[in-house]
Amino acid sequence: MAPFLSLSVIFLLLQFPFLSLSTNPEGNALHDLRSRLSDPNNVLQSWDPTLVNPCTWFHVTCNSNNHVIRLDLGNANVSGTLGPELGQLHHLQYLELYKNDLRGKIPKELGNLKTLISMDLYDNKFEGKIPKSFGKLKSLKFLRLNNNELSGSIPRELTHLPNLKIFDVSNNDLCGTIPVDGNFGSFPMESFENNRLSGPELKGLVPYDFGC
Repeated sequence: MAPFLSLSVIFLLLQFPFLSLSTNPEGNALHDLRSRLSDPNNVLQSWDPTLVNPCTWFHVTCNSNNHVIRLDLGNANVSGTLGPELGQLHHLQYLELYKNDLRGKIPKELGNLKTLISMDLYDNKFEGKIPKSFGKLKSLKFLRLNNNELSGSIPRELTHLPNLKIFDVSNNDLCGTIPVDGNFGSFPMESFENNRLSGPELKGLVPYDFGC
């Protein structure tokens, strides 16, 4: 009887492989994020990894196919770091993490979020460089990284974003010159103020990372 029972269990797992998992990959990614964060106000209390998907969790919005399209943790009083797992949210359109105490580097894996429309990471304590991988975010319209501790130059890959409407990196520690190609010619100078930027790029005269 025991061998028959074992074969029955194996058959069920083959037919329904998700029975052996506590959640889906997007839920796993968000749960990994939760493990990186300190949450004194318990805003992530509903993030139960035993549920079949994260669509009933507070601050998470899904589409009709139960894919995560929004993460809203702006002004949530969370602290900690971001990890590469966020790059697994392949259907994400809105990443709202502004006004928290998030530190460390911005993961380059966020460049994998091809459907992303808005990324708001402002008013945190992110450091390091702006990932060049953001140049792959062809759907991105809003990128706000202001009021952090970011350094290095503005990646020229960002000038190839055709839909970028709002770009703000003010109040960081960025250096080099301000891009002039693509949509960057239309962004106000206030978007770049309070950095170590030396003004608009003068092509052919000085390198774009001049002063870094």
